[in-house]
Amino acid sequence: MKTLALFFALAVSVACYSQAIVKLPELQEMMNEGQKVKVVNFWATWCAPCIKEMPFLERLNRDNQNVKVLLVSLDFDLDHDQSKITSFVMRKKLNSEVVILDEPDPNAWIPKIDKNWSGALPATLIMNPSTGKRKLIQGELKNDDLEKSIAEVSK
Repeated sequence: MKTLALFFALAVSVACYSQAIVKLPELQEMMNEGQKVKVVNFWATWCAPCIKEMPFLERLNRDNQNVKVLLVSLDFDLDHDQSKITSFVMRKKLNSEVVILDEPDPNAWIPKIDKNWSGALPATLIMNPSTGKRKLIQGELKNDDLEKSIAEVSK
């Protein structure tokens, strides 16, 4: 009986960490919904600078209720194994919302996110859906980048 209960608890915890797989239109809808400033971070599990900046994003998600953090995994570009991303999210105990972008042609969708984005990772788009203000940070975030950019788009 204990084994069955343990198995059930493990299955429920894995299900809670399951990531949604989205196409570009769905991602764009998520980015533009609501009134909160969005911090949309494009990352991959194989990107060392992406992983290094995760604590900044998680702290922002935990400490600032006026901002919505959305982590967009681009791992599907190289490997369509969702379990690797789910395992990463569980291991790192990420609490921010994580989605997996499933788009085959980066040259087609990257300019639709931001025309100035080179496509390099990590990339973070800070946007205010209410005013339309946006700021793209290409490369690894520094500690004060987020707060300054959030303040800029919040005005």
